[in-house]
Amino acid sequence: MWSRQYFDKMLYADRINKGQQRLCKLTENPLFTSSSGTAFSKESCAPEELCYCALIRNLLWIYCSCFVPLEKIYEVNTRTMERPLEATKMENSTSSCFFMERKTRVKPNRKEIVIAKLRKSFSCTPRKLKNFVMDFFPVLRWLPKYQCKEYIWGDIMSGLVIGIILVPQAIAYSLLAGLKPIYSLYTSFFANIIYFLMGTSRHVSVGIFSLISLMVGQVVDRELLLAGFDLNDDATPALGHGSLQTDSQSNTTVFNLTTEGMNAECGKECYAIGIATALTFVAGVYQVLMGVFRLGFVSMYLSESVLDGFATGASLTILTAQVKYLIGIKIPRSQGHGMLVITWINIFRNISQANICDIITSAICIVVLVTAKELGDRYKHKLKFPLPTELVVIVVATLVSHYGNLNEVYSSSVSGAIPTGFIAPKVPRFDLMIRVAVDALPLAVVSFVFTVSLSEMCAKKYAYTIRANQEMFAVGFCNIIPSFFHCFTTSAALAKTLVKTSTGCQTQVSGVISAMVVLLVLLFLAPLFYSLQKCVLACIIIVSLRGALRKFRDVPARYHVNKVDTVVWVVTMSASALISTEIGLLVGIVFSMLCIIVRTQQPRTALLGQIQDTNFYEDDLEYENLSSVPKVKIFRFEAPLYYANRNYFLKSLYRLTDLDPNLEAARRKKYEKKEKQHLKKGNQPTVNGLSSRDTTLQLVPKQIDFQALIVDCSSIPFLDTTGVNTLKEILKDYKELNISVLLACCNPSVIDSLKRGDYFGKDSGSMQEMLFYSIHSAVQFAKDQRLTADCSV
Repeated sequence: MWSRQYFDKMLYADRINKGQQRLCKLTENPLFTSSSGTAFSKESCAPEELCYCALIRNLLWIYCSCFVPLEKIYEVNTRTMERPLEATKMENSTSSCFFMERKTRVKPNRKEIVIAKLRKSFSCTPRKLKNFVMDFFPVLRWLPKYQCKEYIWGDIMSGLVIGIILVPQAIAYSLLAGLKPIYSLYTSFFANIIYFLMGTSRHVSVGIFSLISLMVGQVVDRELLLAGFDLNDDATPALGHGSLQTDSQSNTTVFNLTTEGMNAECGKECYAIGIATALTFVAGVYQVLMGVFRLGFVSMYLSESVLDGFATGASLTILTAQVKYLIGIKIPRSQGHGMLVITWINIFRNISQANICDIITSAICIVVLVTAKELGDRYKHKLKFPLPTELVVIVVATLVSHYGNLNEVYSSSVSGAIPTGFIAPKVPRFDLMIRVAVDALPLAVVSFVFTVSLSEMCAKKYAYTIRANQEMFAVGFCNIIPSFFHCFTTSAALAKTLVKTSTGCQTQVSGVISAMVVLLVLLFLAPLFYSLQKCVLACIIIVSLRGALRKFRDVPARYHVNKVDTVVWVVTMSASALISTEIGLLVGIVFSMLCIIVRTQQPRTALLGQIQDTNFYEDDLEYENLSSVPKVKIFRFEAPLYYANRNYFLKSLYRLTDLDPNLEAARRKKYEKKEKQHLKKGNQPTVNGLSSRDTTLQLVPKQIDFQALIVDCSSIPFLDTTGVNTLKEILKDYKELNISVLLACCNPSVIDSLKRGDYFGKDSGSMQEMLFYSIHSAVQFAKDQRLTADCSV
């Protein structure tokens, strides 16, 4: 008597159709259980017994498919949508069958969802209004809970240190932006106050940033050049499209500008800050709109390699722009593409005009600043707060320049008069906004990305959360509101943020303290920096670029980790330095996307072998001691299958399996045609139906060493229409050669795509014999198919 356990041992197909499902239920009948209850095993049976069992199984399958109604075996729940069951056999000691059924997805009513969201968005209740105000101004949530005794001293200390660092950096970065130092101080003051009210990060320091200042300065220089101004700081302005006048009271050159409809009387300084404020306002509007439409995902396309390359390339541009101040030569500020190369050419052409006083001052300042930075980095764990080296250098250099009359005696360029107080607010000019609308877009994106990246870094380190959309609003209004007060674009700065966290900062109260320090300089101390040499400011800027320039030392390690990311870094850095910062950023984004596309177009492919004494399979080129499965090829494709890599998929499959089904089918047709011709003509004796001459034409069908092809889909996340058609094509082509194609480890998305593409037939009737949840199940099914074929023969 055949036992039920032995019968289950014969069921190797993990995906069985409805007839096989009925078969599993029928085998529960005591008819299939032996009186002794002992189970037969495959190894204990003779070959004729195995063939006889396979025959019984096929007869029962036909009987179940044709005569036994499914309702007699399964209770059908009429309330749910009927879906075909996908069965797989558990590989355990009991060898039991179980069935997996996909959940029925209820399609949501999109109209109702949209109406509900609109109703929720446009409804106004006191509670909702309160939450909106508190979300828009996060300070209202955390400030009432401020733990004064615990937080106040850390915030005061970090605020004072950042304020002391801000003053010299603000004055120095004005050189990058092509503006007067007073505007940098305004920017630092307003940015800290507004971010205190609207920011969600507790530690980020928002204000002037070297890369942002450089991007602003490039736009300002271009517009000044188009308006007819001379970009040389100390040169007499050239005549533009207007009449030249001199104001004896302010000693400022004034133009009656008529370019492109502008008819306002404005000097070079006035026009420059007008361009900067218009650019800042538009960038802030872009950032607010990005927050409204929740476009924060844009930052995902700026990878770490792109950002590092962009920062390094921009640092080279900043370094180049400061060299003329270091050596005290007067050359025009280069504008447009290739600024770095043109500037260096001008530097070497005018090197004979170098100012010896500026060279000596620069050398001393750089040595002092670098030495102090290196000592600070080495002993930072012993220092409670970083040394205010920049402030000390500025104070000493200002005193030496003032009492040594370096400007009068050695013609050393100095900062000049810095007014105290605030200039009356002014609305940014709309006509200038139109001119800089395109330039404001990369500025807005870079400013937002740096701010959010630093905010997330601090939040992760100190275990709290930020809201990216609110950060976008905060940075946007840090640009919109200050643009009315003669400020330019701001962003979070890495160096000041790290200093802030290392000096005990707890909340954004430290930002208010820093703003008060800047306010003190604005109201009382600004005129004291009149005699400060520009070469000292250039030294401060260059030394602050150490972190970005040190990225060159990381290139070998980066290349060892990932070669593609290194190439992205080099391309972005080169484009940012040699072309322009904006184009460099765009080139970096596009190139990194192209790298991803290329990597999906030519992914890794492999034939798999079985790990000995296991049910697992791996790449036989990567691992030793793998055994091949007889008459079965297992192919893995490690990428989505879509229109761009379809040809690569087919070429790799044909190459690894050493069989092109199209060529083989054509060869067989030629073989059959030749054989018929020989039979009709009754020619000379042939070998395999061909003459010796024809045999050399290699028309004899190739001996195929496998009968089943298993495609491992575990690394295929999705299929498009071309991908589905490709799988249908190989299914059809291999079927003509009597080779079955089985799919294993498909995710639900791939399965749904195959169903929609009718890969399994009209009603997915063959699905259970073509789709498997594991490679081993597919292998077992292929072996069972071969066993059945051998028995039938």
